[in-house]
Amino acid sequence: MATSAFSLNRSPSPTLFWLYSLLGGLYTVGAGFLISKLGPVAAILAIVGPIGLALAVGVLLEPRFGLLLYVQLSFIVGFARFIPAEIPFGLLVDGLLALTLLSTFLNGQRMAWHRMRSLAFALIAIWFLYTVIELINPEAPYRPAWFFHVRPFSLHWFQVACIVLVAPITRNDIRILVNTWLFWSFLAALWAYKQQYIGLTTAEWRWLIEGGNAKTHLLFDKLRCFSFYSDAAQFGAEMAGVTLVSVIRVFEEKKLNRKLFFLALGLVFFWGYALSGTRSALFVLLAGFPFYLLLKRDIPKLLIGMAVATPLFLLLMFTSVGSSNYEVQRMRSALTPMNDPSFILRLQNQERLKTYLKDLPFGAGIGTSTDMGARFSPWHWAAQIPPDSWYVELWIETGRVGVSLYILMLLGLVGIGIYRVWQLRDPWLVKVMYAFLAEFVGIALMGYSNPVLGQFPTNSVVFISTLLVATCYRWDTHTSDYPIHSTSSTGLTSQRQPL
Repeated sequence: MATSAFSLNRSPSPTLFWLYSLLGGLYTVGAGFLISKLGPVAAILAIVGPIGLALAVGVLLEPRFGLLLYVQLSFIVGFARFIPAEIPFGLLVDGLLALTLLSTFLNGQRMAWHRMRSLAFALIAIWFLYTVIELINPEAPYRPAWFFHVRPFSLHWFQVACIVLVAPITRNDIRILVNTWLFWSFLAALWAYKQQYIGLTTAEWRWLIEGGNAKTHLLFDKLRCFSFYSDAAQFGAEMAGVTLVSVIRVFEEKKLNRKLFFLALGLVFFWGYALSGTRSALFVLLAGFPFYLLLKRDIPKLLIGMAVATPLFLLLMFTSVGSSNYEVQRMRSALTPMNDPSFILRLQNQERLKTYLKDLPFGAGIGTSTDMGARFSPWHWAAQIPPDSWYVELWIETGRVGVSLYILMLLGLVGIGIYRVWQLRDPWLVKVMYAFLAEFVGIALMGYSNPVLGQFPTNSVVFISTLLVATCYRWDTHTSDYPIHSTSSTGLTSQRQPL
């Protein structure tokens, strides 16, 4: 009898059955009507729509889910070239971040709002406020273009900061972030191998030829692999970044099998970087790894690293060994920039920009250079001189005041990160935060040559990782998010609080 009662209680309600049937029937009829009118695009929407609705509900229920979804979408953006229909992936990212921020407020009782009283948030907020003020820059030829460039400049970073700082992110969430980052990067490396050794797809050839990208990605009949990223520079930066992360894990892991795993992963990523032909990405490694050794405060290893690296640099700079290999020659040219016509052209363009920006301390206005400048104000001088650099782009659009403020923000975040990681005691957390911080320093240095800090997926990883590093005390197994009182041997009580 008990079993019978249980089965009756578990049986579906007839009312709900008819409701679900009605909704399913209406959805099927509506989808069929749209497909008959719009064709394949409607079919895709009919499939994606319910999935998108379910994801949106998940984000509203848990902002941490929205943050991890943001990372995945940042990698998926590059697949736009394979889709015949125009899908505004950039606006999807905007919408997802806005929805996640809304979820943060809706779940406000679970959020740690006190963590917004931090120096890291203040630095990002000041930079964001400056870019908002740039909206009224009188030099801007077309103010609505501001919206398109303020997103990678500051808006996304500010939104991510608000979410990461207050959300109850767990150690497992950080593991998922790192693992998905490495997983997507591994797939990207494999896809680059396919491009190099098997060939390009029709969509990729179309992107090269019709999009005018052949002149930068087909050099001397050699392909600069770009995988499913926005371009070869972005792909090279990401591959160099995850190579650095893998090398750091080789040094930090204790077990031999894990060391060998990350060594193999690093080799896969490094060859992906080499196939990209992105010379400036070499500096992610040249800056990031010594910085990691400085974080370790391991002077003997630093000296050993310098002793090993110096002969390699001399070999690349003053000999022709390996010049028959295209990838090696591209690396060699990165160390001798004054022999590179493209680098000399960059310097000449910067001299021209000095003349225009001499009397514009706040720049020409956000949205006046690169793609948005060419789209909305092609007649303006800012749209006619390629910046070829993230910092030069900031200089053009926000002036010397803006680029100085931005660099000070980066230096401040690095300083906070150093202070934080030196206080960590948990071994797992130490190796993860070392990798995050060293990769950030390398990418920031590479920004002088390429606008990688403003492109997916690099900027998404950087935006999140900098805030994780700045508040890494939250996950230290020996510390707490709240003041810690301890009694010393003298009987005096000491107190440590997060900044």
